[in-house]
Amino acid sequence: MNERNLVVMEVPPIPHYVAIGRATLQPGEQHPSRRHLGLFDLLWVVKGTLYIGEDDREWEVSSGQTLLLLPDRFHYAVKPCAEETVFYWIHFDYAGAAVQAETASSPYHSARNAWENRYSIRMRQYSTSVDLSMAERHLNQLLAYSGELRHEAFWNEQQLFMELLKLLEERFSGKKSSPIVRLAEQTEAYLRQHYQSPLTNESLAEALHYHPNYVIRCMKEIYHCTPMEYLHDYRMEQAKLLLLKTDWPIAKIAEQVGFQFAPYFSSCFKQFANVSPLKFRKQFTS
Repeated sequence: MNERNLVVMEVPPIPHYVAIGRATLQPGEQHPSRRHLGLFDLLWVVKGTLYIGEDDREWEVSSGQTLLLLPDRFHYAVKPCAEETVFYWIHFDYAGAAVQAETASSPYHSARNAWENRYSIRMRQYSTSVDLSMAERHLNQLLAYSGELRHEAFWNEQQLFMELLKLLEERFSGKKSSPIVRLAEQTEAYLRQHYQSPLTNESLAEALHYHPNYVIRCMKEIYHCTPMEYLHDYRMEQAKLLLLKTDWPIAKIAEQVGFQFAPYFSSCFKQFANVSPLKFRKQFTS
């Protein structure tokens, strides 16, 4: 059965906090049913159990657990609460496309379009929080800000909201990432840090203390490219930035992004961007 338990949000854009509330349901009471709310509804239960459904799926959300209800679905009470149940709800908006996946194998982004700085927030739709005491402190503080003037509370609210999302994401990723994912991410970080230096599969693997073939396999599985392909694309994207941000000659830009010979750099850049470095710069300056 496809659980579709993972909700993936690509940023930018950034999820945007809207409102928070705290609700208490007595035995026999239940969460209200709503259709197409238009906002994400993050429920964080701190006492008791909520029995709630979304379209054809149903959950029992107990103390310390969270449930992320999606904006375009039908949400309904499965049955009334059996005991006093206390939960926080957070409404937030997200202008991007949030997709559901079965596992953590959602595609990672390549080195292309470096200036976009893409990142995907991955949260379990139904999960147990990492640190309920810390989360509840954040939730209470966020609730307190709701009574302040908007221009005074805005940045504090957004910061606390992002901290809560980070707590949820850490539960999914963090130390529980697979060895393949961890090594692929370590490889990516190393390539980004040392892209200006001469690198080979062998020198990269030696720096990471793994066999070259294993490093290549991990990168291909997670990023769908070899380390050297990733390095090449990342160098090209950094060259784009330098062409836009500086008036440096092509030879200096080539050297800055790890190329020894400017003609070879220009050839690679034209193949990558379908335009020469000078024409690329001219597009944005003329």
